[in-house]
Amino acid sequence: MLGERIDAALNARVHALAARLRERAPAGVEDIVPAYASLAVCFDPERADADAVRAAIADALAATAGGGTPASPAADAREIEIPVVYGGEAGPDLADAAAALGLTPETLAARHAAGTYTVAMLGFAPGFPYLIGLDPALALPRLPTPRTRVPAGSVAIGGAQTGLYPRESPGGWRLIGRTPLRVFDPARAPPALLAPGDRVRFRAVAPDAVARDDGVPAPAVPATARAMRVLRPGPLTTVQDAGRIGWRHLGVGRAGALDPDAAALANALVGNPPDAAVLELTLQGPTLALDVPVRVALCGAAVEARFEDAHGRTAHVPGGRPVALPAGILRLGALRGGARAWMAIAGGIDVPPVLGSRSTDLRGGFGGVAGRALRSGDVLPLGESRAPAADAPHAPAWWIDPCDDEDAPVRFVSARTGDAAALAARAWRVDPRSDRQGVRLAGEALPAAAHDGVSAPVVPGTIQLPPDGRPILLLADAQTTGGYPVLGHVIAADLPRLAQLRPGDALALLPVDAGTAAAAWRERRARRARLAVAIAMRLERDAHP
Repeated sequence: MLGERIDAALNARVHALAARLRERAPAGVEDIVPAYASLAVCFDPERADADAVRAAIADALAATAGGGTPASPAADAREIEIPVVYGGEAGPDLADAAAALGLTPETLAARHAAGTYTVAMLGFAPGFPYLIGLDPALALPRLPTPRTRVPAGSVAIGGAQTGLYPRESPGGWRLIGRTPLRVFDPARAPPALLAPGDRVRFRAVAPDAVARDDGVPAPAVPATARAMRVLRPGPLTTVQDAGRIGWRHLGVGRAGALDPDAAALANALVGNPPDAAVLELTLQGPTLALDVPVRVALCGAAVEARFEDAHGRTAHVPGGRPVALPAGILRLGALRGGARAWMAIAGGIDVPPVLGSRSTDLRGGFGGVAGRALRSGDVLPLGESRAPAADAPHAPAWWIDPCDDEDAPVRFVSARTGDAAALAARAWRVDPRSDRQGVRLAGEALPAAAHDGVSAPVVPGTIQLPPDGRPILLLADAQTTGGYPVLGHVIAADLPRLAQLRPGDALALLPVDAGTAAAAWRERRARRARLAVAIAMRLERDAHP
């Protein structure tokens, strides 16, 4: 954190710092994410030396101590012109906003288009640019009640910022116009129209220049003889893998399985690599028609699973072990003892990768199957598999049990002095509004800040405090930046446990220090490695008895 304000010179230093770090990033650094006045360095602790990362940051801070100026943009910054239709259907708030500012709509549009802006950061949604340089006289408060639907390409003002909505989404900024340009397209290189540090100018155009549909067509599903069909989808079943790496600076979150360890173990049971695409089940699973014999494995919460073959014979499908199934119908029912489970299929789910991952990004609307939860009628292609399948359901007698202590407090490292005791002292329950973006807590409210702070990078595990005083624990689908105060971070070893919380579940939080967090993470990694070795030995023994 270099400051706590929106300031062009301060943001210029952030981008200079980011550029220096990219040039000298140690091995294992996955992304460098600039914000208004802060920078996040994301690295893989299995591949990176934390001390080397700290040293690189210290070097970059020293090298950029002189700061930057708005007149000296980064060497790789571009200047981009954005055509905009102002007012009317394209800008439904323009007239009211102009009246509130004592201007005519034409004057507000002209003054907005006359500015030169800098992309301070991308966040909120994939490709969403936060632009600084707005004439202070044009600053507008956000809407009292956010819209549930903001059209893709909308140009808006929120406070002292202006920006572009990449796709249809909820939003609370004042809509003054719309651009026909596609702001984010995962099939394009680069996928985001704008990048941090770019210079932007707006140009007014005629109303017929606005595209009516900015949707991104879903990638074609490859033709394959191996597939399964979705008969009933369940409440929220998505395709997920280990998630996207290296795109957070463009506002693209990680997505991926909420418990990557459970997904990796399910993959290990069927002989897949740990990052193969699996199905993530929420509260209740789907009903699937298997067109070919397969080998499957279920990990996570217990699933009521039944298989029916072509002759109408049924069999129970146990979890925690590989199960060979012939062609038939697999019914995955209610989940017990948790909220989510992961089903791996030998060969993996072979949907096309998008930005290096097959995971479904529900916020961005891409990956998986058209960027959404499964629906009845979807066809899921399966990768080739060397695993044999039986003529009838067959499962070995052995199984695995990861043995998480579900009743233990979730540990966190505090970010602000004085918050840890208050956060740990409350009796929290899981709010029904929780989703893959975050676990919302219900209980006695904490004292909230008088106003939101300057948006800064956030990651899965970040604990935010919104104005209602009830924390949100961010998960894999969280935005990449946020303006709510940060109370701390759930430690990496305990983050997978949040995936199993159901609405109404009790949750206790326990503050720990960074050393305890690191030791717990190493212990979890070692346990997963031991299980993977044990599974490989069992599979080898079964294949060659």
